[in-house]
Amino acid sequence: MADTLTGAPSDTAPEAPHYPMQRDARCPLAPPPAVHPIRETKPISRVRIWNGTTPWLIARHADQRTLLTDPRVSDDDLDPGFPYVNAHRADIAPRTPRLITNTDAPEHTRLRRSVNAPFIVKRIEAMRPYIQKLVDDLIDAMLAGPNPADLLTAVALPLPSLVIAELLGVPYQDHDFFQRSSSLVLDSSADPAEARRAGGALSKYLDDLLTEKLDNPADDVVSEMGGKVKAGEMTHSEAVHMGVAMLIAGHETTATMISLGTLALLENPDQLALFRETDDPKVIGGAVDELLRYLSIVQTGVRRVAKADIEIGDQVIRKGEGMIFDLHVANWDPEAFPEAERLDITRSARRHQAFGYGPHQCLGQNLARLELQVVYGTLYRRVPTLRLAAPIEQLAFDHTGTTYGVKCLPVAW
Repeated sequence: MADTLTGAPSDTAPEAPHYPMQRDARCPLAPPPAVHPIRETKPISRVRIWNGTTPWLIARHADQRTLLTDPRVSDDDLDPGFPYVNAHRADIAPRTPRLITNTDAPEHTRLRRSVNAPFIVKRIEAMRPYIQKLVDDLIDAMLAGPNPADLLTAVALPLPSLVIAELLGVPYQDHDFFQRSSSLVLDSSADPAEARRAGGALSKYLDDLLTEKLDNPADDVVSEMGGKVKAGEMTHSEAVHMGVAMLIAGHETTATMISLGTLALLENPDQLALFRETDDPKVIGGAVDELLRYLSIVQTGVRRVAKADIEIGDQVIRKGEGMIFDLHVANWDPEAFPEAERLDITRSARRHQAFGYGPHQCLGQNLARLELQVVYGTLYRRVPTLRLAAPIEQLAFDHTGTTYGVKCLPVAW
């Protein structure tokens, strides 16, 4: 019989490896090496997280697809067995309103419908000319400035910050504030009290903005949520916290993918050459999905908890036990993607799980794909001599945030 756990530290699995696992500095773009044997030999097994509890690690691509669509697998972070990412997330869970990030159907379905419209493909695709102009302007400014330059601060951070500010209706001049606060909220090494203050400041900021837009609505997402608040379809608190979640997710992940994806291509010049030689939207779209698969930047895993006993393979996950879905190692599963360790932008990679899977998969994935398509489809053709200005061994990587990326990407041309 499998041992059972709730949310308390456990002595039942003293051999469980710590999670997240340490990457190999010699292969900084690959998943941690210790997770591959787990996927191959014991793909559903215990790991130990920051608070001493030992949730299940789900490592195979197929198992993740099965479980992430199972209604017994819950996103309810008030369950005692939920495996929180860090102490800050555990601390704020009891005070966080029910959102699409911590609820199950039918509540999740209602909340998702209330914010889904701005992120459907048709509305996002209409932003392509605007995003294209932003990318061209940022590249122009980078080329007119010092050479070498930091691609992270020149292009990768400004672009998604400008886009999400435009979409939400957030003044871009406040981007330093929300970038700094977001980083603290997501940093697993940050002091919980400091992270709490940063989260509170973001909530107050969105609260003030929503209150203003209730009286003076504009053509933006916060105003749309304000309309739903007036109609009784959302509470004021739900709208505020959804705005915070969108603001954080809308710039952090895409900025990371722009810089880390560029690094991956510079380290694979044959693949970069294919990008430079095409402007075919289908080819670029497929290449974006392969980069998402290859890098899978969420390094803390998707967290869930069992609401009933679940039998999968030769294992039983008991009610109240936590689960962590490691997206990167699943996207390197050779059963799903042969030669998965090789970056191949001609590969059909649409079945990747970089955005998660099932009803809780990333709300903003259409926007992220569009931004990446425009950046990757423009930067390398406009700057064909782009190259790293420092050896990859000298780059500093972020191991403490929700996403994994470079802290600086020096490039020259």
